[in-house]
Amino acid sequence: MTEQSLFIIKPDAVSRGLIGEVVSRFEKKGFKIIKLKMYTFTKEKAEKFYSDHSSKPFFNELVSFITSGRVVVAVIEGNNVIATTRIMIGSTKSFEAAPGSIRGDFGLGLTDNIVHASDSTESFEKEVKVVFE
Repeated sequence: MTEQSLFIIKPDAVSRGLIGEVVSRFEKKGFKIIKLKMYTFTKEKAEKFYSDHSSKPFFNELVSFITSGRVVVAVIEGNNVIATTRIMIGSTKSFEAAPGSIRGDFGLGLTDNIVHASDSTESFEKEVKVVFE
């Protein structure tokens, strides 16, 4: 089933020069890039983006990290793109992510884990509105 998803190349990956590496993985998988831009989250946009986590103890750390530098945001399209992308990026905790996954190969920690990807159609619809308003 063809669907769309959003991914964000986080500030740690941008500062380490990994934009091309991350984008190429999705392209090599056969996903079509629909939208792509460099973006800087404001505190307000970051809080809206991560609103599902607002009651969690790590919320402020998420907001602080995503606003710490430029990111690259993209909308991609393809068959089962949401589920496949989640497998491709690996576990949120980089140290638990499988080798061969983006986080497993490049992630350094929990927050500095290279990439974010929508985990459902509902998340995609909410997230895309925040970054591509």
